[in-house]
Amino acid sequence: MSAVLKLGNRSVALDNEGNLVDLQDWSEAVAVLLARECGIELTQAHWDILRLLRNFHQQRGLSPVMRILVKLVEREYGPGKGNSLYLLSLFPGSPARLAAKIAGLPRPVHCI
Repeated sequence: MSAVLKLGNRSVALDNEGNLVDLQDWSEAVAVLLARECGIELTQAHWDILRLLRNFHQQRGLSPVMRILVKLVEREYGPGKGNSLYLLSLFPGSPARLAAKIAGLPRPVHCI
């Protein structure tokens, strides 16, 4: 069953997993609401990852799975942040899936 995210007087459609139905509906305000629904208050560290994901999606047309996300973060921010534990601290559970959701992107293919 799909849901709707309310942003002021605007309604944003979500699929049954809480991802945006229309990727064009994404904005930073939408990201804040999606994150709050997941129990996350976005910090600069979160925004860094979200922007990295959105850039990757814009270039490649897909959301990266965890292994690729770790490599992207490592390349951009160094080995201290380019690891699973760092990403888990920001996006608990399934970092690639949760970060993609908050970034307004499709669920990564083959992501649990």
